[in-house]
Amino acid sequence: MNVTEAVLSRRSIRAFLDQPVERETLIRVLEKAQRAPSGGNVQPWNAEMLTGDPLARLFEEVGKEVPKWREGMTPEYEIYPQGLDGAYEERRVAVGEAMYTAMGIERSDRAKRLAWFANNYRAFGAPVLMLVHTPRYMGPPQWSDVGMWLQTVMLLLREEGLDSCAQEAWSAFGEPVRRVANIPEDHIFFCGLAIGYRDPDAPVNCFEVNRAGIDEAITWNGFTD
Repeated sequence: MNVTEAVLSRRSIRAFLDQPVERETLIRVLEKAQRAPSGGNVQPWNAEMLTGDPLARLFEEVGKEVPKWREGMTPEYEIYPQGLDGAYEERRVAVGEAMYTAMGIERSDRAKRLAWFANNYRAFGAPVLMLVHTPRYMGPPQWSDVGMWLQTVMLLLREEGLDSCAQEAWSAFGEPVRRVANIPEDHIFFCGLAIGYRDPDAPVNCFEVNRAGIDEAITWNGFTD
């Protein structure tokens, strides 16, 4: 698989097969991902890989708080900025609606939507969950570095035939996550990354995710036709 194929076939997978992932495969991916760029070669990313019993304990611990929703949340940070509007908010809403439509869940059926959202906290059935964290004093440039590392990991997973879903949703329950995971107190917990093999027949893995054209994001200066 070349880079273009990895980029075009990568998507956020929300239904995984009950198929284990070999540790050797993950080691191969993570060793290559260490080549991801970072300002000043700081390499601010840290992560814990969970599977088996530790992952089940995490699901159980966080599962105690999920039914409480906002009352049970202990967010590590604000996932979306206040005042998100315009095309940015339109894209966020549109992908959610496309997902629920693919699963046949009506906008008015709040109970089913909440039940589906709770699947976040079982990693959508993935056999491996990576919990990503970084020292609290790191700033926006280092958070950008973590993002570049995550993208590198996700593309290398595709090269191995694996899939993933980056889940900032886990950060909303930082306290119960920390009861299970070895995340230092002086680190901020950023996100989970569900890892496994996609269920190719699940509608939630097949709906179209629209992307903005480059004319909406890119300006050109000094180029000739």
